[in-house]
Amino acid sequence: MSIKLRLTAWYSGILAVMLLGLSAAIYAFVYINTYGDLKDRVEKQVEQLQLLPRWGYDGSLLNVNVIPSQATRLEEANMLVQISIYDSGAIQQSDNMMSLGLKFDVPDKNNIMQEKGFKQVTLAGYHFIMYQTPLTPLPGSAPLAVLQVATPTNQEDRMMERLKNILVAGSFATLVAAFTFGLFLARKAMRPIGKVIEAANGIQTGTDLSSRIEYDGPPDEIGRLVQTVNSMLGRMEGFYTELEDSYAAQRRFVSDASHELRTPLTTIRGNIDLLQKVWEMEPGANPALDDAAIRQLSIESVKDIADESKRMSRLVADMLSLARADTGRTFDKEPVALEPMMMEVARRASFLPHQAEWQPGPMSHLNGKYIVGNKDYLQQMLFIFIDNAFKYTPSGEVVFDTVFYQNQVGIRISDTGIGMDKDEIPHIFDRFYRADESRGITEGIGLGLSIAKWIIDEHDGSVEVVTRQGEGTTFVIWLPLLFAPPLE
Repeated sequence: MSIKLRLTAWYSGILAVMLLGLSAAIYAFVYINTYGDLKDRVEKQVEQLQLLPRWGYDGSLLNVNVIPSQATRLEEANMLVQISIYDSGAIQQSDNMMSLGLKFDVPDKNNIMQEKGFKQVTLAGYHFIMYQTPLTPLPGSAPLAVLQVATPTNQEDRMMERLKNILVAGSFATLVAAFTFGLFLARKAMRPIGKVIEAANGIQTGTDLSSRIEYDGPPDEIGRLVQTVNSMLGRMEGFYTELEDSYAAQRRFVSDASHELRTPLTTIRGNIDLLQKVWEMEPGANPALDDAAIRQLSIESVKDIADESKRMSRLVADMLSLARADTGRTFDKEPVALEPMMMEVARRASFLPHQAEWQPGPMSHLNGKYIVGNKDYLQQMLFIFIDNAFKYTPSGEVVFDTVFYQNQVGIRISDTGIGMDKDEIPHIFDRFYRADESRGITEGIGLGLSIAKWIIDEHDGSVEVVTRQGEGTTFVIWLPLLFAPPLE
C-alpha cells in the first residue's frame, strides 16, 4: 500500500472513530432527554393521581376508582391506566385503554416490590413506557393491588429511528467525502515526492544529472525536501563533471605522455639497430664504411641516444613532479629572502642556451623583502619561465625584473619573441600543451608551465599573462610578501 493510501486510511479511520463517538453522544443525549421527559410526565401524573378505594363488608378491597376529573386529564395526556386487585382478580382500565383492547401483564404479588418503577412494554404493535407501583393500605403492609400508568412512545421511537438513520447516513457520507478529498489532497501533497522518485529513477537509468525537480509550492517539509534533493543533484552533477574532467585529463595525459615517450624511444631504438648492423658487418662488405666512417657514425648515434635519454629523464622527472602535485603532496616552506634568490637566478639564467639578449633588472630594492616558500621550487619555477622566454625569442631581449603592488611582489619575465594568440592563453598551463606554431619546431614536451603553475598555487600566488602574437609575451608571478621578516 502506498503512502498516499496509508495516510488517507489513517485519517479516515480517525475521522470514523470521531464521527462514531459524536453520533453516539448525540443519539444518547437526545434519547435520554426524550424518554426522560416522558418518564417525568408519567411520574408527575402518578404523583397527582387521587384514588378512591371501595371496601367490602369483610374488609376486602373490591375496586379502586379514579376521580373522574383526573381520569379525563389522564386521557387527554394520552395516559393509559390499569389497576389490578390481587384478592378478587378484578382489573379496572381507563376508557382509552379499553377502547384499544389492551391489557398489561399483572406482576406477581410477591415480586411487585422488586418490579416497582419504569419498564418498557410492547402490546399489539404499540410501544409503551409504563410506571407501576403497588397499592397498600398502610406503609409496610402487603400490597392489595398494583397501579400501572403507561404512555405510548411510537412517535418518539420514530423520531429516534430517523435520528439514527440521519446520523449513520451523514457519518457515512462524511467519511466517504473525507476519504475522497483526503486522497486527493494526499496525492497533491505527495506529488513532489513522486517527482523526486522520477528524478532518482532518471538518474539511475541514465547519466543526465542536469535535471531538477520543479516545485512551486510553499517552503514546507516537502519544499525543503525538494530543495535538498535539487542541491544534492547539483553537487552530484558537479562531482560527476569533475570526475569526467579528471578522467579526460588522465586519458589525455597518458596519451600525450605515450606520444612524447614514443619519439625518443623510437630514436634510441633506431640508432641501436643501426649500430648493431654496422658492428655486425663483415670487414670489406661495404667499402664506403671504413673505420673512420664507422667511428663517426657510432659517435653520432651515441650522441643521439644520450640526448634522447636526457629528454626522457626530464620528461619522467616532470611527470613525477606533476604526479606528486596530483596526490596533494606539498613541500616545506620557510621565509626566503628575495634579493639573494633573485640575484642567483639572474646569474645562473645567463648560462642557459639563448640567442636573445639577457637583461636582468636592478635587485637592490628587494633588500629586506621576504616571502614564505621553498627556495628550490621557486627557482625551478623561475627557470621554467626564463627558459620558455629564451626558447620562443630567437632574437631581441628577455627582461627579468620585479614590481610591487600593495602587499605583493610581482616577478616579471618579458620577452620580444613570437608571442601567442589570445585564444591560446587559457591552455598554456595545460599539460603537454604547446602552441601549434611551436610543435615540432621548438624543443619541449609541454609540462614546464604546468609544473610552474602548481608551484605558484602552492605558494598562494597567481600569474598574469600579457601577450601579442609577433610582439612578445610578459609573465608576472605575484607572490604575497612576508610582513614580519626574520632578524638576520
